Amino acid sequence: MLAMDLGLDGRVAIVTGASKGLGLGAARAMAADGARLVLCARDADRLEHAAAQLRTETVTVAADVADPATPAALVGAALERFGTLHLLVANAGGPPQARALDVDDEAMRAAVEANMLASIRLVQASVPHMREAGYGRICLVTSVAVKQPIPTLAYSNAARTGLWAWAKTAAQDLIDDGITLNLVCPGLHATDRVIELGSEGRLGDPDDFGRVVAFLCSRPAAFVSGAALQVDGAATVGLL
Repeated sequence: MLAMDLGLDGRVAIVTGASKGLGLGAARAMAADGARLVLCARDADRLEHAAAQLRTETVTVAADVADPATPAALVGAALERFGTLHLLVANAGGPPQARALDVDDEAMRAAVEANMLASIRLVQASVPHMREAGYGRICLVTSVAVKQPIPTLAYSNAARTGLWAWAKTAAQDLIDDGITLNLVCPGLHATDRVIELGSEGRLGDPDDFGRVVAFLCSRPAAFVSGAALQVDGAATVGLL
C-alpha cells in the first residue's frame, strides 16, 4: 500500500501560538512533511527553543497575535524569506474562565481580539498571497465550545463561536480560488492550559492533533472546506 502524500513538501506555512501545545504540535507535523515555517508566539526564548526542534527551514517572529500589526509582519516575514505563502494555522491561547453572567466588557473585548479578530486579520493578510500562489489551506484552531459551549468558559464560547460563523461564510468566498478554510476544534489535550484548568481523565496528544491539522492543509483535503472538525475523543455529544 502506498503512503499518503500530503503534498506539503516545500510549502510555506504561518503557524501562530507555535511555541508550545497545539500550535507546536501542528508545526511539528507540517515540518515532518517538508513544509517551511514562519512561527509566531509571544515568548521569544520559548519560540526559538521550539524552532530548534524542527527539522525544516524556519523563521521566528516574537509577537502578540492579537496585535493588529502582527498579521502583516508574519506575511512579510514569509515573503521575505521564502517568496510565497501557502498555508495558515491560526492559533491563540484561550481567555480566562468565567460563567456567562460574570463576564465584563474589558475581558470580553480581549477575548474577541485574541480568539476572533486575530484569526480574521491573519486570513485577510494571507489570502492575496495564496491566490497568487494558486494554493491555499487555512486552519483556524478553536475549541469544541463552538459545537457544545462549556459553562465555565463564557469568553471562549462567545469569541470562538463568532469566528466559526465568520469562517463558515468566508469559506464560500475562497473555494473557487482553490483555498480551503476550516476550523479544527480540540477537546482536552495535554497542554499547559488544560493542565492549569485542572482537567482530569484521558487527554489527547498535541502531536496527534497536529497531524490532523497537517491533513487539512494537504493536497488530498482540497474538497474539505467550511468544516469544523472535532478532535475531542468523543467528548462532544451533539450530532451537528
